[in-house]
Amino acid sequence: MELLVDIFGYLSIILHGFTIVAQSMTLGGILFLVFLLRPFAHLLPQGADLERRIARLTTYSAIGLILAEIAGVGLQVAVVMSTVDLSFLDVMHAPFAIAGTVKILCALAVIPCLGKRISSRSLSSVLLLAIGAIELTAATFTTHAYARLSDNTLLLFVEGLHQFGAAIWVGAIPCFVVVLSRLSDANGWRIVGARFSRMSMIGVASIVISGAVMSYYYIGSVQGFYGTAYGVMVGAKIAMFIALLLLGLGNLLVTERLRKNQDTSVIRLRRFAEVEIGIGFTIFFAAASLTSVPPAVDLTADRVTLHEIAVRNAPAWPRLTSPDHDQLAISEMQSQLDHEASQRGQVAAQANIPGSGVLPPRNADDIAWSEYNHHWAGIFVLLIGLLALLNRAGLKWLRHWPLLFLLMAGFLLVRSDPEVWPMGHEGFWIAWRDVEVAQHRFFVALIVMFGLFEWAVRTGRLHNPKAALVFPLLVSVGGAMLLTHSHQISNIKDQLLIELTHTPLALAGVSAGWARWLELRLPGRGGRIAGWVWPICFMLVGVILLWYREA
Repeated sequence: MELLVDIFGYLSIILHGFTIVAQSMTLGGILFLVFLLRPFAHLLPQGADLERRIARLTTYSAIGLILAEIAGVGLQVAVVMSTVDLSFLDVMHAPFAIAGTVKILCALAVIPCLGKRISSRSLSSVLLLAIGAIELTAATFTTHAYARLSDNTLLLFVEGLHQFGAAIWVGAIPCFVVVLSRLSDANGWRIVGARFSRMSMIGVASIVISGAVMSYYYIGSVQGFYGTAYGVMVGAKIAMFIALLLLGLGNLLVTERLRKNQDTSVIRLRRFAEVEIGIGFTIFFAAASLTSVPPAVDLTADRVTLHEIAVRNAPAWPRLTSPDHDQLAISEMQSQLDHEASQRGQVAAQANIPGSGVLPPRNADDIAWSEYNHHWAGIFVLLIGLLALLNRAGLKWLRHWPLLFLLMAGFLLVRSDPEVWPMGHEGFWIAWRDVEVAQHRFFVALIVMFGLFEWAVRTGRLHNPKAALVFPLLVSVGGAMLLTHSHQISNIKDQLLIELTHTPLALAGVSAGWARWLELRLPGRGGRIAGWVWPICFMLVGVILLWYREA
């Protein structure tokens, strides 16, 4: 149970991210069925089949919502019971548990309503919308709005509008992709494309209006935007939202061309929609991370100033020599404990216990150690991007460039956490309870996997076209997970200054992954352009890492 408490913060973000994804897909599926597919099914040759497929996808989403909500509420209940002397029934009276239970019941109720027996009745659409509205209302009671001491009625409504906008647009895109892949006639593409564009516009308007109101009440000032973790994460969401708008604009243009020329290809419509799903889900995980930090207006102290940001990011030569391991804070503490214990003839205590909740000490050498790691990682990534770019330019013998990922992964595994195996006193397995160590190892595993897959694909060892998609997918997941990455540093300003460099890294990673996806999936000029974009994104990541400073 102590371990559960230790990793609660990070686990709750991940589970909340999955909950938002499942909720949006469930609500998006309902809205897609009710407002698009059912009214126009009689105009589509495959209308009945499409309705069954979307109902099945929405059912799977509802099941996902039930599982994610049970895991999330169960985790919170377990942590509250272990930290406060309350029984299970007492904890289940808490607002978060009541809201979670309502959401689970709503998801359960959706499943039979999508079945053939009920969906054939005239009131089934009304029933689905009513259940969806109850679920959405319950979801707003787990947001920052519920905890506000003033204006919470307005903010609860705005939170609901924000989630509705995300559902009708991003949550419904998987349904849109499924329908596009099954239609084979230009008239069907035109009908579905035009209707979904209108639904997307409603979603965009809902997100923009609600986002503006929430920014006013939760951020409140320009310094709150750039000087707090909440503001920085909102900035990341805005950047990805703009990318979604550009992709949506591209889809709208295709739909307009379809209206004038029925021979227009819809392949770009489908590929852009796939990328919209990926970026949209990344935004959901950023939103989950956002709920773990206080609104900017509540953080009136320890904000970062523009001067501090400029000083931290001033150009400096990369640190290419490492301090000695014995000079690190924990190593020095352990040496002192070992010396004192040997004088007493006792076994020395451990200087740092992974996952104890006590932030480890840091000195100047710890900072130098971390900067050295980031700068060498930057050299690896810069080199990878450069070699990939040259390979794209025609130097075929450079196709082995993905093997550099393996070298980088080995370097990070050894160097990222000097207090644990193989360099430190702490064992390999016990260190898993330290959230930061667990995250570092997760990223190392991702790097190894996408490096091996891409090398096998480029050298012809893997012939399945789907194997080529593993690299862009894992790169995108890595970028998304970086948005949930945290550092165990007691100084809030230093923590935020580090996040200010990690957020662009995450955005560049997400861009690289989806650009590579488009290179593989989108034929013609668009795919060729994407093929030049993603290596440049990698090089940008390398430059940001070389620029990285912690003091």
